[in-house]
Amino acid sequence: MSLISGLLIGCNTTPKYASYDDYPVYDGTDLELTYSPQSSAFRIWAPTASEVKLLLYDDGSEGGAYLTKNMSRAEKGTWTAKIDENLKGKFYTFQVKIKDKWLNETPGMWVKATGVNGKRAAIIDFAETNPDGWDNDVRPPLTNFTDIILYEIHVRDFSISPNSGMKYKGKFLAFTERGTKNTAGEATGIDHLKELGVTHVHLLPSFDFASIDETKLNENKYNWGYDPENYNVPEGSYSTDPYNPVKRIKEFKQMVQALHQAKIRVIMDVVYNHTAAGKDSHLNLLVPGYFYRMNADSTWSNASGCGNETASERAMMRKFMVESVVYWATEYHVDGFRFDLMGIHDIETMNAIRAALDKIDPTIFIYGEGWTAGASPLAEDKRAVKKNAKQLDNIAVFSDDLRDALKGSWQHAEIPGFVSGTDSLEESVKFGVVGATQHPQVDYTKLIYSKAPYVNNPTQIINYVSCHDDMCLVDKLRESKPADATDDELIRFDKLAQTVVFTSQGVPFLYAGEELYRNKKGIKNTYQSPDSINQIDWDSKTTHKDIFEYYKGLIALRKAHSAFRIPTQDMVQQHLEFLKFLVPNVVGFVLTDHVNGEVWKDILVIYNGNRKAVKVGIPAGDWNLVCHDGIINLSGISEVKYTTFVVAPSSASIMYVK
Repeated sequence: MSLISGLLIGCNTTPKYASYDDYPVYDGTDLELTYSPQSSAFRIWAPTASEVKLLLYDDGSEGGAYLTKNMSRAEKGTWTAKIDENLKGKFYTFQVKIKDKWLNETPGMWVKATGVNGKRAAIIDFAETNPDGWDNDVRPPLTNFTDIILYEIHVRDFSISPNSGMKYKGKFLAFTERGTKNTAGEATGIDHLKELGVTHVHLLPSFDFASIDETKLNENKYNWGYDPENYNVPEGSYSTDPYNPVKRIKEFKQMVQALHQAKIRVIMDVVYNHTAAGKDSHLNLLVPGYFYRMNADSTWSNASGCGNETASERAMMRKFMVESVVYWATEYHVDGFRFDLMGIHDIETMNAIRAALDKIDPTIFIYGEGWTAGASPLAEDKRAVKKNAKQLDNIAVFSDDLRDALKGSWQHAEIPGFVSGTDSLEESVKFGVVGATQHPQVDYTKLIYSKAPYVNNPTQIINYVSCHDDMCLVDKLRESKPADATDDELIRFDKLAQTVVFTSQGVPFLYAGEELYRNKKGIKNTYQSPDSINQIDWDSKTTHKDIFEYYKGLIALRKAHSAFRIPTQDMVQQHLEFLKFLVPNVVGFVLTDHVNGEVWKDILVIYNGNRKAVKVGIPAGDWNLVCHDGIINLSGISEVKYTTFVVAPSSASIMYVK
């Protein structure tokens, strides 16, 4: 018998369970707090508790509780309490007794507003968190996921530089500032994003994370934020007043609203795979052990590399994840989610999240890292990893295959890739071009990592050459450059890498500042490096104007020409044909017959990974050259009348026939 003790509501005996699978599942929507001016109703799920207390405070961090109230055992493992007065402006915690021991206080895991540093939950009227016009805020239009252009940015990096021209440095509100300029008077901030042409801003973790002490912001401590404290609360250090629970929420919404008004959607980086603390996390202080995976020897499993990993396959963790993303999509109008170490989560949970978001808006985008950072007790065939991506419903994964083929190994900084002149990577580049789908002209035995296509359609692949993790593109190219490579050649390598990303099928992803030739002084892992390493140097927009214009041109090319945004594998197979060249380290292809509603009849793309010019044969036609030798001009550079063509060193050429 799995359930040994009495479960009758009001019974004083603590239930005992044979396994986590036997824990009751609460399917209600009222966990944590239901507030009205007349009363506040509290409910938490703590099925193994013998007692639970509610503590009320006047302050978000100081002083003792002015009221302690015993909660009552209720249905399906929950405990409830109700206070019949207006508690707006007060704070609270819960305290759970397991066997004979009272655990530390916690604001709960479903908490949606907190005081400074997230230690006490706040009672607020959420209507007061909405900026003017919030009810009229709408998501910018989106037809296909392949129309997306992702721009990954850390909230602090975006504005903290002295030359950013922004007033709200390091804050959510920096994204609301218009008319900001660098030292030379060129657009920065949100105006720059509009000028560049990106469609989605991917914000590094912006929920409440643990590593920054919000009471000591003058110390300017830095962290990426992959250390979750409270999943459903915005990070206090990014608000203008972390002590005010309403402000951080309202300012996050103002940021989203401003980006939407600029026709830019907002992606939130979510980190449900682990918590900053293990034993003393807000999850574990409610139901010890339940929300985490353990090894066979009862030690904490650690597929996150951060000391613990959550158990998404358990009913209440799955419920929490689904409800959390739905909450951000509805309360905050967030347009998509990037799942950190998504491979730690199970496929069923990820598909449940997709289904829940589809009910809100099927254009909400979901993608994640299709890998783990270590071994996990969860069977690999159940994990949301890259090799299982075909089982994921409209959820995308990152292509490390294309990334490392282009720039070289992420593990060995000194090893160069295709764009720096390395031979024998053509098939991996072609694999990137077809968006990791099945194509008869790709030899899957020659890929650097995968040995088979792993997505159903190009909508499921993220193409990129760098992100916040590991070396940024410029640093990697410098570290791995051939001994005699010049600075001008490095720029060629850089442009070629991004040209492949933006002309491949799938969803292109750009790390913020790379359009300004951003570097991080060669540091590989900058998660807690100072601003001097991580900040966007906005004056680089002037110094490297040529690179910015090229990136801007690539984005304009992709947005104007739907042949680069094919949504289905079948269409790619029918209309993308690779050319056969005798020269190594060259990849070329033709997009044919107005594919995907394309205005140009045929488009010819050639990538030359050699550090010298190469002559190649091309199909006969009245070609119009729009990209060549590091220059993009959509109005046309020249006409190409011959069936031989010379591609400049370390560069791409693109031409079309009307």
